[in-house]
Order: sequence, then structure tokens, then C-alpha cells
Amino acid sequence: MSSQTPAKRTGRTVDTARIGGGLKLLAVLVGLMWLSEVIDTALHGDLDKYGIVARDPQGLIGIVTAPFLHLGFGHLISNTLPLVTLGALIAVSGAARLFAVTAVVTVIGGFGTWLISPPNTITIGASGLVFGYAAYLIARGLFNRRIGQVLVGILVIVVWGSALLGGLLPQDGISWQGHLFGGISGILAAWFLADDKPGRGLVRPVK
Repeated sequence: MSSQTPAKRTGRTVDTARIGGGLKLLAVLVGLMWLSEVIDTALHGDLDKYGIVARDPQGLIGIVTAPFLHLGFGHLISNTLPLVTLGALIAVSGAARLFAVTAVVTVIGGFGTWLISPPNTITIGASGLVFGYAAYLIARGLFNRRIGQVLVGILVIVVWGSALLGGLLPQDGISWQGHLFGGISGILAAWFLADDKPGRGLVRPVK
């Protein structure tokens, strides 16, 4: 008679589930952006009014909704490629990490955009989120002191560095404010979520 023992859950299985969860969340975020643009096109751009309206209390709702709204499919496509690529690099750490980074960048970056954008302007688009993801990936290796993450950050600089710097220059119709605060909030997210922040792991159980 043969005997059976319960299969052990391997680290590889856990990692696969974590990565899968992160990529699923990224797919949901991007899917919502495309669905919103399809609806917005059908409504002749009526949803764009729900972007970030500078220093208007009613425009604060745009902090949450603006990343999902775009000025046409060309604008959406230009944001989708870097968003998916950079988001996937974060998603390998799991859905919780991707959600946390997205939340920090969306709220802090959106509020900064609302605060300093010119009056009577509406800011829409996921480019602030793109800048936040990029800044997070560049900064996290410095906070975590992990060589692999530092190398990923260097790769981000090499591939997107010139585009990121160009996005900070004032241009008509481009929200450099959203890009700037997206980048700042990405660095803050890297600091907030650092593995070795002071105070972590200092309390040890009494033997």
C-alpha cells in the first residue's frame, strides 16, 4: 500500500500567485481607462469635466477620476505603453504593492496638481501615474539598498529618462504640474513602502 503526504507549497508557487495578482490588478486599472474612454467618446467628451479642476473644491473628485480620463484614444495609447511596462515591474511585487503605490501617487500627486495648476484648467490623463511609477522604481532601490532594484531604476532612467525630463518642461496643453507631483509622490511612495525604514524590525519578542 502506498502512502500519500500533503504537497508542500513552494516559494515558486507563492511568487507566481503574487505576480499573477499584481498583473491582474494592473489589467483592471488599464481596462477601466479604456472603458472610460469608450464611454467618454460615446458621450462626446462629457466625462472630461470630472478631471482635476484646479483649486475648485468640487474639482477634488478629479484626484480619483482624472487618471482614468483621456483626451481621445491617441492620448490614452501614449500613456498605456509606459503605464503597462512600468506597472508590470511593480506588479511583480504583488497586488498589494501595486495598489499602495497607485494610491499614494494618485492622492498625493493629484492633490499637488489641484493645488498649483493654473486656475480654470482641467487636468486629465494617466501621465501623472506614469511619472509616479517611474520615480518609485528609480527611488525604491536607494531606500531598500537592493542591487537588483537599483539596476531596474537605472534601466528606467536609460529608457525613459529623456521623456521624463521633457515632460517637466512647460508646454501648452501639457500638465507639467501633474508630471512633477506624480514624480514627487512616486519618491514618497518608495520611502513610505521601504523595506528597512527606521523603526521596523527593532522590536524583538522576549525569549
